[in-house]
Amino acid sequence: MTTYTPTLDDRLLDRLRGAVRGEIVEPGDPDYDEARSVYNAMHDRRPAIIVRAVDAGDVIATVDFARDQGLPLAVRGGSHSVPGYGTCDGGAVLDLGRMRGTRVDPETRTAWVEGGCTLADLNHATHAFGLATTGGVVSTTGVGGLTTGGGMGYLSRRCGLACDNLVSVDLVTADGAFLTCTDEQHSDLMWGVRGGGGNFGVVTSFAYRLHPIADILGGPVFFPLDGDVIRRYRELVGEGDENLGALLVVGLGPPVPFLPERWHGRPLCGVIACWTGSQDEDDRIRDRLAALGPVLGQYLERLPYPVINTLFDDLVPPGLYHYWKGTFTQDLSDGVIDTCVEHGATTPSIQSVTVAYPLDGAVGRVGQEETAFSYRDAGYAFALSGTLTTRADCEAQKDWVRGFHQALEPHAMEGGYVNFIDGDDQNLVRANYRTNYDRLRDLKRHYDPGNLFRLNHNIAP
Repeated sequence: MTTYTPTLDDRLLDRLRGAVRGEIVEPGDPDYDEARSVYNAMHDRRPAIIVRAVDAGDVIATVDFARDQGLPLAVRGGSHSVPGYGTCDGGAVLDLGRMRGTRVDPETRTAWVEGGCTLADLNHATHAFGLATTGGVVSTTGVGGLTTGGGMGYLSRRCGLACDNLVSVDLVTADGAFLTCTDEQHSDLMWGVRGGGGNFGVVTSFAYRLHPIADILGGPVFFPLDGDVIRRYRELVGEGDENLGALLVVGLGPPVPFLPERWHGRPLCGVIACWTGSQDEDDRIRDRLAALGPVLGQYLERLPYPVINTLFDDLVPPGLYHYWKGTFTQDLSDGVIDTCVEHGATTPSIQSVTVAYPLDGAVGRVGQEETAFSYRDAGYAFALSGTLTTRADCEAQKDWVRGFHQALEPHAMEGGYVNFIDGDDQNLVRANYRTNYDRLRDLKRHYDPGNLFRLNHNIAP
């Protein structure tokens, strides 16, 4: 395989070396292979240069270098981008992974975190004060990609999306400007980063609104893969209790001690619960979940909130082979349920999991055009993740994901969630943003007319 490597301008490269405090890694350096690796092993790319930034100054210098050199620029936070947008061939990688500072003000219930922070960093910082905000479901996920794509998780029904809890961001634009964006200052960019992805610049820090959440009743409850179980789950969500985060999962039984061994590797469904209401109601929630169907195994305990975000970590460590698609549905219709049962029965691996996120409650109280994330009228977001431990069966894995997605299409809304789709879905970008697309394109034309930030689900200027 021949990989194109551009000739870097020595003058610009020397200027970059003199401007950054962080490490610069190039091909031939001892840690080059480690520095270029990303979470999804599907993507084995060889950048011309990797800058491990340590502050906003490093970010500005790297953006200026890539623009002046004419290089593709990949921005990496937690490195969880399924399409591999945190790396590139022959370009520059701006790695924010060493920018992980945090600060919490418990009086104003606000957290400031740097752009390279993970959910684990955010949760650790806020839990010390009995506070939390919406994150995802894997603690190693970067806050940057999660939030700028929208950001849904266990707390969405009660607290809204991660982007709904943004108070401000610091952003470096394509011309190297450093802007603090709020609802009053550079409000157009603030609107755009609430769901518009990395199209407008590099976010070096986020400020989040926090909520009084410390310990929760949480964990998985597993059932046979049966449409009646999922219909009863639909009724549970339909009761509208926003204190109950309840993700539906469909897949193969994981090898965990609380699930009988005979169910390991067999199709099943489950609910990952996160009850943030009164502890006095724990028994009622336990009984309500147990009533969904025959319980095969469960681990439903009082936990510190950060623990619930780690439950999937061991199942999907870095270095696996991921192919995802995602979609939204207005409800959990019988057609959707039947499709989940049919395709869930052929799930290709224990690491491959289908997850449905309820989007009622606080998510739906935000208007469709109030943020770049527009699916406020959706009932559920689906993540269809095909994940394998080796590359050998990747084509079959992709076929399974595509077939599942195609079967859901008659029941789904147009487009999909940008954090759940792969790079071959670029044709969906306009559909993903719906009536917000033209406004986002105008923003792109103003702040990044040269499309420097194009390694993403790209909104072309």
